[in-house]
Amino acid sequence: MAQVKPMRADARRNYERLLKVAAEAFAEHGEGASLDDIAKRAGVGSGTLYRHFPTRQALLEAAYVDRIEALGARADELAKELPPGEALAEWLYELCVGTIEVRGMKALLGSAVTDGSKAALTACGTSMKGAAARLVEAAQREGTLRQDIEPIEVLRLAHGVSTASELANGQGEQIRRYLSLLTEGLRP
Repeated sequence: MAQVKPMRADARRNYERLLKVAAEAFAEHGEGASLDDIAKRAGVGSGTLYRHFPTRQALLEAAYVDRIEALGARADELAKELPPGEALAEWLYELCVGTIEVRGMKALLGSAVTDGSKAALTACGTSMKGAAARLVEAAQREGTLRQDIEPIEVLRLAHGVSTASELANGQGEQIRRYLSLLTEGLRP
């Protein structure tokens, strides 16, 4: 079994600088931000960027993994604070707001809920799917959510609500209304 060598100090600084610049670039330009521009702004060559992050998806996930994990943890907090149906609705609201506020997260959520995508197996996808499963199952046990609803369907619908709200005015002002319309249809 090969032993993983720790990153050299300069490589670690490059990695952290790339993540910081990438998060800024994705927030500014969305998931289509230029990777070459990110490398340039971080003061490294494109080869360094691709050595650390072989794909755009890998860079997106690394840039937002803390935010995604926080959303996963938030699902558990809400489950302790609210009845299951309300916890699910509030978590979906926070998830939708997050995907609008942080433009690159929408791409992560989208790839996490796509059938057959390798990206669905990423840490971000796993975190979101796990959080959704826990909330969906609790709401189903409570009787406030239809039994035939799958957690992945709820995530896909949340992605759609975010998109619809962006199309309405770009600010997410319609999220609560759209989620209300959606959750009415998900009730038994």
